[in-house]
Amino acid sequence: MNSPVAGQAAKEAAEPPSLGFFQSTDFKPFPHIVADNVAMAEPSAFPISERSRAFKNQFFPLATDAEWLDWRWQLRNRIRSLAGLERIFNLSADERDAVSRHTGSLPMGITPYYASLMSLDNPSEGLRRTHIPVGNEFIKMPGEADDPLGEDHDAAVPGLVHRYPDRVLFLATGFCSTYCRYCTRSRMVGEAGGEYEFSKSQWEKAFDYIAAHPEIRDVLISGGDPLTLSDDRLDYLLTRLRAIEHVEFIRIGSKIPVVMPMRITKSLTDVLKKHHPLWMSIHFTHPDELTPEVTESTARLADAGIPLGSQTVLLKGINDDLSIIKPLMHGLLKRRVKPYYLYQCDPITGSSHFRTPVAKGLEIIEGLRGHTTGYAIPTFVIDAPGGGGKIPLLPDYVVGRDGEDLILRNFEGGTYRYHDPGGVIGTEPCHQEAAQ
Repeated sequence: MNSPVAGQAAKEAAEPPSLGFFQSTDFKPFPHIVADNVAMAEPSAFPISERSRAFKNQFFPLATDAEWLDWRWQLRNRIRSLAGLERIFNLSADERDAVSRHTGSLPMGITPYYASLMSLDNPSEGLRRTHIPVGNEFIKMPGEADDPLGEDHDAAVPGLVHRYPDRVLFLATGFCSTYCRYCTRSRMVGEAGGEYEFSKSQWEKAFDYIAAHPEIRDVLISGGDPLTLSDDRLDYLLTRLRAIEHVEFIRIGSKIPVVMPMRITKSLTDVLKKHHPLWMSIHFTHPDELTPEVTESTARLADAGIPLGSQTVLLKGINDDLSIIKPLMHGLLKRRVKPYYLYQCDPITGSSHFRTPVAKGLEIIEGLRGHTTGYAIPTFVIDAPGGGGKIPLLPDYVVGRDGEDLILRNFEGGTYRYHDPGGVIGTEPCHQEAAQ
């Protein structure tokens, strides 16, 4: 018979983070998740789509609606193994082999809710491709790196990246509920211990650094996914940051409203509302994610006074087409989410099967400009390898120059003159050739 001590140690070795507040001077990064007798979270006010209900009834028939709509149940029941996948999905030989041989960083984890949005039989379906490993993950192509953005180089203290003069990236946790296979931080998410052991003592070093640098006015909280932290821990984190006088602007980066929307509880929004001005960037990939559940999660955040922006990674064969991006952007606006960034996929090791030519992103932006409202057009950026930061790219609408007139092209291909005395834009050789 196992001893209570041994049983507790086993629980504390589990991957999901604690949902309770830390009581001591430090906390373990991945202790036990939650006691079974904790009350379920607000199931009655949250919708269950027809598709998710059918999935629940088929694969989790013993789960009640209250359990399905409790985010802690979703975390406890994530699909994390080959056996778990095979119970639900008709896997291809490539998927089965990739999951079998996977070791190291970037574990596999999919919430039951998010799995319900995926095709059970088609390995080429977009959401499935972004979360179930395939053999191409193990191929490293030229230009790829484990830390392509050079975040480790710009780490002021462990877990705090200071790249831009007035803002920092605060990596609050290394845990995600659902792991995207193209993750920029695949080198460190899901791993306990080591350089990225997120602890209260590490947080304190980050707070001290921010307090000692009055030029820092903007803090982006990311990870991992900070919304996997308990309400108490989030409240503590936000309170400490708000206590630093020169911190004006706090942002949270998260995919939780998309992959585990039931996490957006009233208790969570009550915590977030205490710390305004607070903004949130949400990672959206595809229109298939715009479910009734996600509509509810974004509504709760927007109603709490939190401005919402979207960040979408351009992915080959998944969303690299105007017919997908345009309805996604429109759907986001309908849910009070402003399209913010369209990212060229970072050259993380093993990501070549996800990356498109840069020209594809420019083609999509050009297909949006003039054909829909400007509110629906994100900024297309490359996060420059090696720590260069985000570089925005636009289609070239400058045709050339004729004396004091700048020659411009509009979205329909028509040319127009803008009187620009003394200007130099359009004098580049490529523009002069185009104007002739």
